[in-house]
Amino acid sequence: MKPKKYISTLLNGIFILTVLLFVFDRLTSFEIKNQEIKSLTYFGLMVVTPMTLVWNLWTLKTRKWKIISSIPPTLALIGIIIIGPIKIMFSSGSWKTQTVLYQNGHLTFKKVEFQMQDVGALGYNKRTVEVIYLTDLFMIVSSVEKDIDERVEWIKVDKEVNELGLKFP
Repeated sequence: MKPKKYISTLLNGIFILTVLLFVFDRLTSFEIKNQEIKSLTYFGLMVVTPMTLVWNLWTLKTRKWKIISSIPPTLALIGIIIIGPIKIMFSSGSWKTQTVLYQNGHLTFKKVEFQMQDVGALGYNKRTVEVIYLTDLFMIVSSVEKDIDERVEWIKVDKEVNELGLKFP
């Protein structure tokens, strides 16, 4: 394989992976738990998109392939401009568990948690959600049911985790 073709394949693969992770994290209940992966995804999207667009326009020989390969990065670049790079940067913080409120009695990886997200100078976002951990890196989040206290499968634990390391007086 020629070096240009190898670099094209690698760069386009990284671009596709980054866009998929970003779209899943932003638009579905699938979320990235690991801060390093989330930062790489969000900041990587803003760096890899223009790089991929320029690389594809510069290296590909035929006009047909230049047009075809420039469509996804161009759409991603338009999306970045519409969302706004600042908003993307502020939403790149992962949600950190502060307190595990309930534990599912049947499934140990299913919990109800109080979580906080550091948004830099803007402070913290807070939420209480039902979480299913796929791995230590990824989770599925859904809203908490109102009658959770009455449900038999949920055990109240109120376990302090404090992943953000905040100290309250």
